[in-house]
Amino acid sequence: MLTQEVSATEDPTLYLKLAFTATFFAGLFQASLGLLRLGFVIDFLSKATLVGFTAGAAVVVSLQQLKGLLGIVTFTTKMEIVPVISSVFHSRDEVSHQNQKPIIQNLLLFLIGLLMSMKNPKLFWVSAAAPLTSVIAATLASFMFSSKLHGVKIIGHLPKGLNPPSMDMLLFSSSHLAVAIKTGIVTGILSLTEGIAVGTTFASLANYPVDGNKEMMAIGAMNMVGSCTSCYVTTGSFSRSAVNYNAGAKTAVSNTVMAAAVLVTLLFLMPLFHYTPEVILAAIIITAVIGLVDYRAAGRLWKVDKLDFAACLCSFVGVVFVSVPVGLSVAVGVSMFKVLLHVTRPNAVVLGNLPGTQIYQSVQRYGEAERVASFLIVAVESPIYFANSTYLKEREEEELIEANKETAGLKYVVVDMTAVSAIDTSGIELLCEVRKTLEGRSLQLVLANPGGTVMEKLHLSKSLQLFGSNGLFISVGEAVAHISSLSKAHREVI
Repeated sequence: MLTQEVSATEDPTLYLKLAFTATFFAGLFQASLGLLRLGFVIDFLSKATLVGFTAGAAVVVSLQQLKGLLGIVTFTTKMEIVPVISSVFHSRDEVSHQNQKPIIQNLLLFLIGLLMSMKNPKLFWVSAAAPLTSVIAATLASFMFSSKLHGVKIIGHLPKGLNPPSMDMLLFSSSHLAVAIKTGIVTGILSLTEGIAVGTTFASLANYPVDGNKEMMAIGAMNMVGSCTSCYVTTGSFSRSAVNYNAGAKTAVSNTVMAAAVLVTLLFLMPLFHYTPEVILAAIIITAVIGLVDYRAAGRLWKVDKLDFAACLCSFVGVVFVSVPVGLSVAVGVSMFKVLLHVTRPNAVVLGNLPGTQIYQSVQRYGEAERVASFLIVAVESPIYFANSTYLKEREEEELIEANKETAGLKYVVVDMTAVSAIDTSGIELLCEVRKTLEGRSLQLVLANPGGTVMEKLHLSKSLQLFGSNGLFISVGEAVAHISSLSKAHREVI
């Protein structure tokens, strides 16, 4: 996102300043979400959209490694698949054929280690040690045979020591401030989503609770401090957390040990990586992100819920073919669309009686469920709001027409409100309109088992008085039994 505004090679100082500033705003945004108890915002990124988004991000990251894998010098700074493939095609003359053998060897090594650790968790160390072993071996080989490996690009000089403080590099008054804020918010959401997903995953495995708001504040504080110490946006890592978990780590001491190892490397070991081939690092990154493409989850989405699969596919396509921010926006948009669809198009099913019981279930889901003569029993399986009241009224008309065809002498319409958790004034107005319409057709509207909140609002609106003593029951079974007995008694009197 930053390279679209500033070149990291032409103006590296400004680029660094914007990176640190974006990191600061990412942390500020994350911590603010936690302080304001707005953790529910992340819930709009459903599992389905995250599967597609993560897979798309993995593809994008893998495509960026083609530069190192193929030894290309002039490579596009864009992330989308079309510019990347086009850049590879136009730079095919720069491709180093000496990279092909180490590419295949290292990818096979990493994949074998990954498969071994997946099949046997006790062998997690094989997958963890494979990248380090490969880097050491490749660096030694590059050092000893440097005169013969002319086409293999190496990292080159790496300064040792700790990065300097960067507090004075934060830009709060610049023409590029808007870019830094936008980048910080987008990357902050991404890192926050991954961090909370990591925490939730391992919390479920080890059976301990996770407070999303506290996670947000912790990650946000980490990034704000990091922006002052030459760090960019970061979060919890799936792979490193998995290694810690499989190794039996229980506390943050494991992270302290790892930090000490990184410190020693930065202070004393950096010159040793001078001859490390870039192709090895690219292979490591590609192998790491391959596991993020969860094709099995996508297959389950297709089998279980086609709308979830559509959300997954939209977020994947948005990331791969357009951009990461657009992919994130598409993911959130699709998730919100699904929520709105369920609210505006609630499920309303016709119920029938299971023979020999007082249980009423959907006639579509239960083949043995039988419609009750003179009754149309409908269950509304969602809150009744202004957004769905018109749709429910249309469904009621459709069900009445269908019931008149299948049920002789229709006289009563029972609405099972067990699953109606809330109702607003538009919903109350709907019930009153339906009752009045049914009365004009010599039909009686009966409500069954409205919840406490719904009852309270019906009482405050004085709508309960319209239904009378025979218009409200605690269950469908009681409503049918009571009304049937009254109807039978009435016929006997006549």
